[in-house]
Amino acid sequence: MHAVLFDMDGVIVNSEDYWVEFQREEILPAAVPDATVDVAEVTGMNYHEIYDYLEAEYGTDISREAFVDRFADAAEEIYTEHVDLLDGLPELLVELEDRGVETAVVSSSPHDWIGIVLERFDLVDAFDHVISADDIDGASKPEPDVFEYAAAEVGVEPEACLVVEDSENGIEAATRADTTVVAYRIDAHDDLDLSAADVVVDSPAELRATILEAVETDPATQHTD
Repeated sequence: MHAVLFDMDGVIVNSEDYWVEFQREEILPAAVPDATVDVAEVTGMNYHEIYDYLEAEYGTDISREAFVDRFADAAEEIYTEHVDLLDGLPELLVELEDRGVETAVVSSSPHDWIGIVLERFDLVDAFDHVISADDIDGASKPEPDVFEYAAAEVGVEPEACLVVEDSENGIEAATRADTTVVAYRIDAHDDLDLSAADVVVDSPAELRATILEAVETDPATQHTD
């Protein structure tokens, strides 16, 4: 593997714990009060496409503008007040840089949400690339478009990219893009079927070990003191 592509929500930060609660308790009942929607159906999607999905599948009781505004307000609170960073991530990124491995954030969230997270945890310059589903003229997860785009942006064939994902939609998207997929199991998604991933890990330490085992060390690109 010559590049590692990290999902943000549920991987870089534990925001899925809060997003699941927000969607289950607030936004889904408001949008489709007469239907029971499993949060897993929409996890990993861009929030604009969540609205499209709900409208097509169930019909919605609120406007797109109201839906988007609720998501934006929730994002501001979640990313600035609640989330914690993946244990050991800054050190892992340094080690990957030392090994000459490209790194990227690849998220369905918009750039301004990603920016809140990167600034809060002093990661603005920690990744080689920051990619949002808003960057592409295509569908978000579970379609493979964002990961195909990300591979092209980092200059690495999809087959040489390792993707870290936590949702079924994200895993499906990365698999369909022909990347190798590490599923990171989190409490918020402990009932999801992650078997489509190449590897499933359950802790930050196991995730770190799996990533470092998968990447190749290129002596020509290693940093020296």
